[in-house]
Amino acid sequence: MHKEFVLRAAKAGKHSLCEKPMATSSADAKRMVEGCRDARRLLMIAYRCQYEPYNRKVIDLLRQQKYGAAKLIRAVNVQNTAAPEQWRLKRAMAGGGSLPDVGIYCLNAARYLTGEEPVEIYARIATTPNDPRFREVEETVSFSLRFPGGVIADCATSYGMHESRYLHVHTDSASFQLENAFAYEGQQLRVSHRDGRAESIDQMRLSQKDQFALEIDHMADCILNNRKPHTPGEEGVQDHLLMEAIYKAAATNRPVSLPKVERKDVTRGPGPERES
Repeated sequence: MHKEFVLRAAKAGKHSLCEKPMATSSADAKRMVEGCRDARRLLMIAYRCQYEPYNRKVIDLLRQQKYGAAKLIRAVNVQNTAAPEQWRLKRAMAGGGSLPDVGIYCLNAARYLTGEEPVEIYARIATTPNDPRFREVEETVSFSLRFPGGVIADCATSYGMHESRYLHVHTDSASFQLENAFAYEGQQLRVSHRDGRAESIDQMRLSQKDQFALEIDHMADCILNNRKPHTPGEEGVQDHLLMEAIYKAAATNRPVSLPKVERKDVTRGPGPERES
């Protein structure tokens, strides 16, 4: 959803559900938040994966430390994007290439899984020379996030690879493999852990839910009950700030240090209501 639409909606007295990418810069994203705040209207970022059952299951397992503390997160979201004339490949409209479109899923996942904000970012960018798709935007970004609790998140995104969307998490006593983690459907979750002297692999099966319906239901509940959304505008602003740090790290070939945030889930509201 374009930033000006959100600002007009706020002025008109309407609540707004904004799909990613929120804007093309952190400055514009902040303006959107301020506009809705001044109009006393709710702004929610449509981070559908934070409402999707399998992603929420991994969040719960990690937060409860049922299999120990998280140590390493690997998140990949890549696809082969065609048609050089489409908006995704125009910097003025998209704000960047694969990072703000599909890479943001990896970035946001690392944040919502740990509940923390990174204290250091390192990144590399690679683009195929002379590919007409990438005259204005980047093709591939690899970035690493270091969190204050000790978790390292290695993430990769691309517009030039065969489609793959997975999330792997390693703890001190188990590993989680969430396939199709960022897709609209088809999620599969496996948990590998020790069972005596054997290695046990548990396939977790959850009810498939419509991610869009779940997030819209949450937004409706927040409006009806005057609650802060789980993914408010501030959640999107933080991702924009971190993406800018990723671009800076890649441009300078040096890690970017960030201030430590003590409180967890600092940019999020209460979680969505659990189903009975």
